[in-house]
Amino acid sequence: MEAPATRGRAHDDPAVRTVDGLFDLVRAGEYGPDPAHERISLAFTTAQAVRHEGRAAGYRNEVLSLRLDAAVGSCAVEPGSLPGGALDDCVGTTVSDLLGHPLLPVRIAALDAYLAHVRPHTPIHGARPHPLPGGSSLSRSRARARAVVDLLPAPAAGPSGVEHRPVLVVGVVNSLLEQLRSRGLEYLPCDLKGGATEWGEPVLTDTAAQLERCGAVLASGMTLGNGTFQGLLDHAAATGKPLVMFAQTGSAVLPRFLGAGVSAVSAEPYPFFWLDGGPGTIHRYGDHA
Repeated sequence: MEAPATRGRAHDDPAVRTVDGLFDLVRAGEYGPDPAHERISLAFTTAQAVRHEGRAAGYRNEVLSLRLDAAVGSCAVEPGSLPGGALDDCVGTTVSDLLGHPLLPVRIAALDAYLAHVRPHTPIHGARPHPLPGGSSLSRSRARARAVVDLLPAPAAGPSGVEHRPVLVVGVVNSLLEQLRSRGLEYLPCDLKGGATEWGEPVLTDTAAQLERCGAVLASGMTLGNGTFQGLLDHAAATGKPLVMFAQTGSAVLPRFLGAGVSAVSAEPYPFFWLDGGPGTIHRYGDHA
């Protein structure tokens, strides 16, 4: 039975419950123009290193982006991991071919570019624009964190019906953790890189092992690029737990899963908030947007 239409998924869009299923539907032309006739005109990477003032540690990001007409699709990668010939593989190549590329980040970036082209972040497709003020990188990070955490519903009750179960945060962003702390919400920080949070809490690396402990999941779109998103989606669909995605990777992909496990999405297509100090916009989807 088809899932009910949900804010962010057009009424005539097919129901989709798996990432592989979405690839198949796009290849079959279910979302619009035949991807075999759509070619990527530009491929580029964006790399950054940052250490916010007052923060104990910094980090690096690298993102692969593909341009299709006016749309840009993106997928984060581990810094330095993208093969040198990956950009050459993408330019002038059809979306259909790139959806079968051996590198998952290339496949995700191509899928994101195509869906951003045919389902842009506009109200008719369920997006609700949310302004981000200009300012420093840290102030803009905090403003985005408030907008993302606002998408979480009230904390879910634990087995006793009284205790609040923690939010599982997949992809540690200290501004998001800071916002959860300010609201008195407990969390389980998870990231494949491990390490510690700004407050000295150990970062867990086995996300699957924490799913039963949490009452809600707040996850990065990077889970699309490393292949771990499907497990989160399946758990949320089976349990009814809120699954809120904050997405630079796959910002046009993740809204397609609203009503199939994803409860809300903060979509942030290229250019990302950390690239510019001026005002900007993110696009929120879901009942709490």
